[in-house]
Amino acid sequence: MADAVDLVLAQWSVQRPDVDTSPMAVLSRVTRLSRLLERELREFLAHYDLEPGEFDVLTTLRRAGPTHGMTAGAFLSASLVTAGAITNRIDRMEVKGLVERVADPADRRVVRIKLTPRGRELVDGMLGEHVAHYARLLEPLDDRTRLVVADALRTLLEVCE
Repeated sequence: MADAVDLVLAQWSVQRPDVDTSPMAVLSRVTRLSRLLERELREFLAHYDLEPGEFDVLTTLRRAGPTHGMTAGAFLSASLVTAGAITNRIDRMEVKGLVERVADPADRRVVRIKLTPRGRELVDGMLGEHVAHYARLLEPLDDRTRLVVADALRTLLEVCE
């Protein structure tokens, strides 16, 4: 079974047989897959009137557990976006009633972001469907292959991050 990357590699083997293009076999597929998965995620989240960055905020807050929320700084250190981007996300989500800003009980100068009951209900309600959607995308791979792929990608991420 051939894909678009196989075609690219075949073309390079004719045009530049002196260049080992084998790294492209993996990384071009990772890049293509990333784009396709991003599109899939956007389509899934559109049903909930969410953008991927908003979903990331919701799930980050939910995974943090029933705490007093997180500071914008904590989000900033956990992501690769600017402080302005975090602020914009939080602003949009506050308007939607999904998060709220509250003063830190220990230091009122610090503002924390918390899920509202509506935000928690939304993320809890959609998480199962989100995971099931991902499972369907992985159906062509057996469990052993999934583990091998996950381990290999983890290794690459450890080197790249």
